[in-house]
Amino acid sequence: MELLVAYEQDPAGHNMAKFISKQMKKDGDIYRGKNFDLIIIPTPAISADWLEERYHYDGFVFLSKHAAQSGELALTCHSTGNFGIAQFGGNERQVAVPHPHLQKSYLKTLWKNRHSFLEFQITIEATHHGPTALSKPTMFIEIGTTEKQWNDEFLCNSVAKLVLQTMSKPIKTHPVAICFGGTHYPEKFTKELIEGKHALGTVIPKHALEFLDESLFSHILDRNRAKTALLDWGGLGSHKQKVIDLIKDADMEMIKL
Repeated sequence: MELLVAYEQDPAGHNMAKFISKQMKKDGDIYRGKNFDLIIIPTPAISADWLEERYHYDGFVFLSKHAAQSGELALTCHSTGNFGIAQFGGNERQVAVPHPHLQKSYLKTLWKNRHSFLEFQITIEATHHGPTALSKPTMFIEIGTTEKQWNDEFLCNSVAKLVLQTMSKPIKTHPVAICFGGTHYPEKFTKELIEGKHALGTVIPKHALEFLDESLFSHILDRNRAKTALLDWGGLGSHKQKVIDLIKDADMEMIKL
């Protein structure tokens, strides 16, 4: 069973959680459901590496706001982790176990309902921020990009309905791939999730490839257990050969996008 998690002072996450919890029974600090439970926590979601000390579930899905300097409106989801220093929660050079099949199901559901969100970019983000230490699959579902959207209950409820829809049906499994290159909002990998056959694990953007070495690569493989690597061929920069060599040494299938 999955656990949905929202931080009480995160307006977007809290709004989504309030809507979803209406259909659930409260048992102590846990809202109980048929396919998943839900909690609202008093500390930031990006620092929730402590969750498994108290809550034992098969996976963790965080409901959250999304912020971007560009101000572009976006509905996003992503796996968590830090390739370098830990600026926003979690541990440095540690990635969480991704939630690839649920992520693909959610993003495809969001895309099918894109007519309801015409002002919004629908995209995954590259792997970033905490928590990173949880041993079970972890993902963030986010609403961006300003306080206006975070506090828009109609918008938050509309997204929450799609979360409910996704979580209330069996999740199909797909071949899982680790992604290398591209921007923080990787168009090629988002397209693969929506239209392609792969579900996506850790997504390492171009700007983080400088941190990639054998040790970090081995850790990422261990967290993903994927046999395929997707490469944004034009978005690898000066680290292209290093990435190719690491993938070949790991005997992974390499697909250029």
